[in-house]
Amino acid sequence: MNGFKQWMGRTGMGSVLLLAVVLVVVFPLTLDLFRLNLVGKYLSYAFVALGLVMLWGWGGVLSLGQGVFFGLGGYGMAMFLKLEASDPETTKIQSTPGIPDFMDWNQVTELPTWWLPFHSFPATVLLVLGVPTLLAFVIGFAMFKRRVGGVYFAIITQAVALILTVLIIGQQGYTGGVNGMTDLKTLAGWDTRTDSAKVILYFVCVGLLLGAIVLCTWIQKSKLGTLLLAMRDKEDRVRFSGYDVANFRVFAFCLAAMLSAVGGAMFTLQVGFMSPSLVGIVPSIEMVIFAAVGGRMSLVGAVYGALLVNYGKTYFSETFPDLWLFMMAGLFLGVVLAFPDGLAGLYTDKVKPWLMKRMGRGPAAPQAEAAAPAAVAATPLRRATEGNGATDAPLPPSVQGQHG
Repeated sequence: MNGFKQWMGRTGMGSVLLLAVVLVVVFPLTLDLFRLNLVGKYLSYAFVALGLVMLWGWGGVLSLGQGVFFGLGGYGMAMFLKLEASDPETTKIQSTPGIPDFMDWNQVTELPTWWLPFHSFPATVLLVLGVPTLLAFVIGFAMFKRRVGGVYFAIITQAVALILTVLIIGQQGYTGGVNGMTDLKTLAGWDTRTDSAKVILYFVCVGLLLGAIVLCTWIQKSKLGTLLLAMRDKEDRVRFSGYDVANFRVFAFCLAAMLSAVGGAMFTLQVGFMSPSLVGIVPSIEMVIFAAVGGRMSLVGAVYGALLVNYGKTYFSETFPDLWLFMMAGLFLGVVLAFPDGLAGLYTDKVKPWLMKRMGRGPAAPQAEAAAPAAVAATPLRRATEGNGATDAPLPPSVQGQHG
């Protein structure tokens, strides 16, 4: 048992396990179907928050256009569902049977070629993951190779979000325009509107989210995660050590885009529609707030942040329909001002010390535990500098890669 506890503490899986219990056991047993479906929708936004933790919290790159990738993933899944709902038998009253209704309304007489791959579900999954990742690669490669970052990169991502929104609304005959894609009923013949389907989709969303957390945790614990942190704090030092900073930032941006696209696809499946209102600048900024409230350095905190902010929007809009926007603003300002590190920082600074004190562990124990890794980490440095009696000998390349 002690070994299991030590493993949980060393890998950081304890908070993930607790989150899994809340999502898999507590919510399904305590919430009715309508509220459970709402939680599933909130969790689809949590994918975006996870990506922002990796990109912003660990990589030091703030993107204000993650709604672009969320929307691309959602529209990709919506196109597959819309084609399935537009079979010739169902659309026989249209002027051109076999195409989506909004195309028929706009005098489009033939399905566009770029819609054809979405007849296949495997191809749809590949496109949902591939198209946003490819777009992120193009944007990231063009920007980071030219060392564009900081506020300039944030503004550029906002511009991309605005461009995509205008494009979707302007191409009404191919995208559904401002109304988006609606009346999405079945997935490969399976009715996604039934009660059992909603429960299944909720658990699928939870499973994918927990898998994404494990993947991101593994990246954080790896040398790649260490380099991301180093680039955030000492970019020039990492560059002078021989690493290509741009390539690592492109990777982080692509990872965040792919996670956002998965969230968009799950949103479409659970809610049954996709519209340009989920793609633009405002939703993209809201997605950043999810990560900020939860804690931009914490993966689990980002999930709780997405749940808290979206629950607040639902509760305040239902209870105080005239004041809910002001109350949401107060919630954001209060959390950010009182807890700069978000909910994760609140737990680390306040809740965890209180729990340790209640369990009988004094302040000396955490200090001793923190000092032990420092002593171990100093060992290779001491050996490297004392090997030949010299105090300024250069470090071995392996140690430079870890401590440089």
